[in-house]
Amino acid sequence: MPVLIPGPFSPPVISPLAPDPERLPGADVLKSLTNGIAAWALIAALIGVVIGAVIWAFGHYGQNYHQAYNGRKGLLVSGAAALIIGAAPAIINFFNSLGMGMSKGHP
Repeated sequence: MPVLIPGPFSPPVISPLAPDPERLPGADVLKSLTNGIAAWALIAALIGVVIGAVIWAFGHYGQNYHQAYNGRKGLLVSGAAALIIGAAPAIINFFNSLGMGMSKGHP
């Protein structure tokens, strides 16, 4: 077992990271701002889904396959955006826990 002797060539000791938003001033405001932005983004994704579906329908029934393709693409992209917005906290927590596990020295 190696013994670390403090000196000019020893590696620095880094304290573990413990995220705590309550320790910062304005944490409640930042949480409210984040929730508000997420709500606006979900509203924009909903509008994108509706517009994409309308364009897809008009393109399909108007025999305009390029317009139908663009409507379908807009609908799918807006749906994927809503999925990512809703899953963002879980994605961030997953990668945070993965990183915390790596910092503990697990192989």
